[in-house]
Amino acid sequence: MTHFAEDVLDASLPIVDPHHHFYNNATPPYLLGDLLADITSGHNVQKTVYVECESMYTTDGSPEMRPVGETAFVNETAARTASGRLGNVRAPAAIVGYADLMLGEAVRPVLEAHIRAGGGRFRGIRNPTLWDIDERPARSIGVRNDRGLLLDPRFRAGFSLLASYGLSFDALVLFHQLKDVTDLARRFPQTTLILDHCGFPIATAPYAGLSKEVVAIWKPLLRELACEPNVVVKLGGLGMPLFGFGFDAKVPPADSQVLASAWRPYIETCIELFGTDRCMFESNFPEDRPTCTYRVLWNAFKRITAGYSSSEKSALFNLTASRVYRIEPAH
Repeated sequence: MTHFAEDVLDASLPIVDPHHHFYNNATPPYLLGDLLADITSGHNVQKTVYVECESMYTTDGSPEMRPVGETAFVNETAARTASGRLGNVRAPAAIVGYADLMLGEAVRPVLEAHIRAGGGRFRGIRNPTLWDIDERPARSIGVRNDRGLLLDPRFRAGFSLLASYGLSFDALVLFHQLKDVTDLARRFPQTTLILDHCGFPIATAPYAGLSKEVVAIWKPLLRELACEPNVVVKLGGLGMPLFGFGFDAKVPPADSQVLASAWRPYIETCIELFGTDRCMFESNFPEDRPTCTYRVLWNAFKRITAGYSSSEKSALFNLTASRVYRIEPAH
């Protein structure tokens, strides 16, 4: 799909993009050159955070250790941008990897291997825990459909180790699972939980045509979760076809004004409940690329926050992500 160019809004606003992926096994692949082309397309994106996507695993060794290969690969990529030879962008400045927390205490050496492989950049774990009685949502984004994982004693035994290593946890769940995230946050108040993609209030199968009903479940659960001070939210992922907006099939593509109008109720609900210092905009590229370009995506976010103060914008686009992932802010 060809996307038209838009002028960049508020081009000087410093941005940390706290959620993107690399794929070497996708068609087409998405690697450093692709990311750099996106983040240098007009917005002032200075640093990024890489989040695991089951890519670049090693093919030998024990199964539980193979995800460390992803961290090692990404850290080598990060070293290329840290050298300064590719410009001022640090992509990524921090890494979130995968570990099977169902290993319980036995996940300890995996965490330690990730930290070593991360070269000082490793910040947290994402162990996807998406579940629905209908398997289509999980299947559409290529993750396991694991029922009750967040409540499982074995999972929690592994999760309990994160705080001792100074690691955060990115939670990938559907909207009706937010009560489990709340329970986890209350049980482990010393661990920072980052809720990915606004908590996935999806409106595709099996929830196609039920957006009002989904929001009626999502919003009260999100409000309860917001009472836990160790939880922050990533604002984005709304460009994925799974959300059901239909923009991925729109010809010509939707512009940033259209996207901002559609996404605003979800984004503003999160900000209203969590506050700007506990929210951060994310690109989720390349997963959101079917809907729009990187330039159009950040324009949409800037349109949503056009009336916000400079300090509120700094939190949403830069400071929250920098604090949570322990990297120097963009400037």
